[in-house]
Amino acid sequence: MYANRQWVLAQRPAGKPDLDCFELRETDTDAPTDGELLVETRYLSVDPYMRGRMSEQESYAEPWAVGEPLEGGIVGEVVETDSDAYDIGDLVTGQGTWGEYSLLDAADVAPVDPSVAPPEAYLGILGMPGRTAYFGLLEVGDPAPGDTVVVSGAAGAVGSVVGQIAKLNGCHVVGFAGTDEKTRWLTEDLGFDAAINYKTTDDYQAALADAAPDGVDVYYDNVGGPITDAVFTQLNLDATVAVCGQIAHYNAESMPTGPRKLPQLIAPRATVQGLLVGDFATRFEVATEQLSEWVADGKLTHRESIVEGLSNAPEAFLGLFAGDNIGKQVVQVAGE
Repeated sequence: MYANRQWVLAQRPAGKPDLDCFELRETDTDAPTDGELLVETRYLSVDPYMRGRMSEQESYAEPWAVGEPLEGGIVGEVVETDSDAYDIGDLVTGQGTWGEYSLLDAADVAPVDPSVAPPEAYLGILGMPGRTAYFGLLEVGDPAPGDTVVVSGAAGAVGSVVGQIAKLNGCHVVGFAGTDEKTRWLTEDLGFDAAINYKTTDDYQAALADAAPDGVDVYYDNVGGPITDAVFTQLNLDATVAVCGQIAHYNAESMPTGPRKLPQLIAPRATVQGLLVGDFATRFEVATEQLSEWVADGKLTHRESIVEGLSNAPEAFLGLFAGDNIGKQVVQVAGE
């Protein structure tokens, strides 16, 4: 058995979560059996969708149980194995716990190749966020060369990849982000044509009209709220809205009433579609192979905001709602 520290859900939040919702416990983890791997966590992913798992309401992701370990994507090293698929010392990625060790089924993990990208990138551009961007833009958004693509939450793990793939497809790309550092990163490093700092902009519609004078053909929505209200007023004929996330509302105790959007879809005959990356699970390898090729060729840039120490995992998660991260937010666990 291995001594293990794990974060558990201490209580469900009312509105915005705080540190009282988390408890770090010491426990023991068994040795692997029946095709399992014991993986020592190097990096742990924290993601906005996890806020929904803290609540007991039914959603697309099963709620965490109070008192049970929190779960998330991990990259780690195999330290013991009962499978011929992986050897001790191999790096793998899969769905583990917020802990130092996780027992994982060898059939449910994928190898990590540090020669392609740093291990932490397999929780971002080469992991779930990258696949979400890939399928959400190319298959739900379905942009054509010359289209204008607008991305909210553009400096996050998903949005930053969406914008870059749109540029590879010959689109005019505009991103919304929350600091000048983020907007500079979008335009100077990622190649966005324009970026709008929503925290210093009083009139989103006017700013968007300047950045996208030909209107909006594809809107990739990670945020919701007033940004989405503004974008809906500038949708072009046959525009597509891909709804990936609504982080502006995740901590709301009651859903705020904003402008009524449905009338704004009639004249442009726009299509609005929600997306879950799990719907594309049978083709994950296709996305990962293409994303890996683009990264290796220098066509895609990635960035990870790394918070050191398992003990700081809750702060890293809460920082997502304060906009602390640029690119993918991860926690470095091993070596604390």
